[in-house]
Amino acid sequence: MDQSALYLQHKELLNQAIEALSTRQFFSPYPEHPKAYDPKLDAEGKDAFGRLLNENFTRLRQEADEWIGEEVSPLWQYGIGVRYPSVSPEKYISNSKAAAKEWKKASIETRAGVLIESLERVRTRFFELAYATMHTTGQSFMMGFQASGPHAADRALEAVAMGVQELNRYPKDLNFSKPLGKYSLDVQKSWKPISKGVGLVIGCSTFPTWNTVPGVYANLICGNTVIVKPHPKSVLAIAILLAELRTVLTELGFDANVVQLAADTTAQPITKELAEHRDVKLVDYIGGNAFGDYVEGLNKTVFTEKSGINSVIMDSVKDIQAVAQNIAFSVSLYSGQMCTAPQNIYIAEEVKTAEGVLSFDEVAAHIVEAVQGVINHPKMGAGTLGNVQNDATIKRISKVGGNVLLAPQKVENPEAVNARIQSPTLIATEASSTEYREECFGPLVFLVKTENTIESVAIASTLSAEKGAITCLAFSTDADTQEFIEEQMNEVFVPVSMNLTGAGFVNQHAAFSDFHVTGGNPAGNATFADASFINRRFVWVGNRRMD
Repeated sequence: MDQSALYLQHKELLNQAIEALSTRQFFSPYPEHPKAYDPKLDAEGKDAFGRLLNENFTRLRQEADEWIGEEVSPLWQYGIGVRYPSVSPEKYISNSKAAAKEWKKASIETRAGVLIESLERVRTRFFELAYATMHTTGQSFMMGFQASGPHAADRALEAVAMGVQELNRYPKDLNFSKPLGKYSLDVQKSWKPISKGVGLVIGCSTFPTWNTVPGVYANLICGNTVIVKPHPKSVLAIAILLAELRTVLTELGFDANVVQLAADTTAQPITKELAEHRDVKLVDYIGGNAFGDYVEGLNKTVFTEKSGINSVIMDSVKDIQAVAQNIAFSVSLYSGQMCTAPQNIYIAEEVKTAEGVLSFDEVAAHIVEAVQGVINHPKMGAGTLGNVQNDATIKRISKVGGNVLLAPQKVENPEAVNARIQSPTLIATEASSTEYREECFGPLVFLVKTENTIESVAIASTLSAEKGAITCLAFSTDADTQEFIEEQMNEVFVPVSMNLTGAGFVNQHAAFSDFHVTGGNPAGNATFADASFINRRFVWVGNRRMD
């Protein structure tokens, strides 16, 4: 395969992606609905997933001192038996440094061609990724397909496009001439973007590809090599994607260790050893706050997406049923295991509607009814809720008390009788309470009674500044109040989604249009994907020469 020909093959797609970064309009070369793909790919993907079970994952073609794996299917409640190659942390580092020698010398165009080609290869494995994601994260088939397939590919392409744009921001060389009266100072100047070195990308258990590929592809387009350290309970999906990337690298004549999978176990973790290694220069982290705070304390270039307390602010609405249904879907989707899922719903004592004023109890009743409707809906229930991934989430929910408006309910999944489905627990509480002031990851929702919208916004903004937040959903029919909510939440670097109903949900952020995490509050220090997500991964070095 010819490197220059590969770039030309994907140049049009790359240019479209770069244009989309500026227009911020809808752009996706990867359709998000399974019906847009060849029907036979579903059966082939399911069969491919089945052949991986209880075997060594040799597709990576990585060396192995041993084979390890401990993933348990949240649908089956038993291990899937896939084992991954493992070597010492020092070996991963030395492999990465050796592979960097040629990769960092490759042109920006060559790197872009390799990376986009890998995404085109992954396109044929979206269904396999869906089943792998289902049986490691507990996501439904549709979410597993979209999040690990098209949406992840969109975010990876976004990082590549942003990288190409930023790496070409300045001229490579020029003749500099400064007039000095009767003569001039003539200097030949050149600028080079120099990659920082080995990057470590630490994955999470709930979104193993969508959250991981932005950092992977951002590092690679900048000439850095990458070690991917997935969560030990959620490896398979990202392993499938990296196998395609390593194959393309090999075909183009590069050392496949430009990117490596570094699997570990909960009993013998290697994350800190890798993160603290002197030769690891960059760290991307997606996950909980405790470890995220540790990562941010490292003396390295770090990019974090942690967690926070996302809010819904109820001021006034046109249609309370449409609003309640929108909220119900948002809090039910993947059982609240999304970093963008709402946790606290602040409801003023009086909420204006087109039919009159509703009390807190009346608004709460509408939300409870709407959530119950999602749970009982034969086509939405199990498919929307998915399965709870982590034992700790189940234990946390089981200990919750207080004024429970809607308790967890059993939801049947005919395709997986052992599925661990957990419907949302809805709890009513007063503004003076403290129980809602910490992040409670998973299907746990607090309906907080406030005196008015001013108090709702004050609490939401304060918690966002102190604990972090990624999203805020608000409902108001008054223009001045809308502006007030937006200004106050933006001051603590939280984006606001106003009056979403129908198919618009606060959980969903579109690549090339929506920034994911602002990087301005404790929910994380980076953004998918602004210019700083790229620019901190390399250094501009300017050279001068006189003949």
